[in-house]
Amino acid sequence: MIHPWHDVSPGSNVPQEFNAVIEIPAGGNVKYELDKHSGLLKMDRVLYSAVYYPANYGFIPQTLAEDGDPLDVLVFCQEAVVPLTIMRARCVGIMSMIDTGKPDYKIIAVAVDDPSFNTYRQVGEMPAHRMSMLKRFFQDYKQLEGKNVEVGEFQPAETGYPIIEDALICYSKQRRIGFQHFGLTNV
Repeated sequence: MIHPWHDVSPGSNVPQEFNAVIEIPAGGNVKYELDKHSGLLKMDRVLYSAVYYPANYGFIPQTLAEDGDPLDVLVFCQEAVVPLTIMRARCVGIMSMIDTGKPDYKIIAVAVDDPSFNTYRQVGEMPAHRMSMLKRFFQDYKQLEGKNVEVGEFQPAETGYPIIEDALICYSKQRRIGFQHFGLTNV
């Protein structure tokens, strides 16, 4: 079986464009997460707040972010896509957050193969209301769980490139020495 984190290529045009593996379709309110050991999706929880994901949510394969997970990505597309879909995506920006005291970056991207979004190159070109909804979602989605999330301002695509490159390097280094400290002895 192919493991979506380890066996899917991040793509050949990284960091500007990359493959994204979707965990949660746009419009969903179930938080699915990659089970790092098996490569399957597991249900983490149903969101406590009356909110839904404003974009397809997933990760960039073969990356390791500061939080110990693959690097998060939100891919804007006119359609919600099914979980474990691989989408070609273009970075248009980044949103930095502090999630329960820890830094957490969200790469903002558009679907390269969607004519409704593929002309966007920068987060500042995106419809203002969509971006307000995105920011509000992350400000609110853990509130009823009693968890604090601080959301920063959107930053341009160029700010996201080194975050993506660092996550690729971190993954590569960790893959060479093993993922034991993540409880993943067979990865």
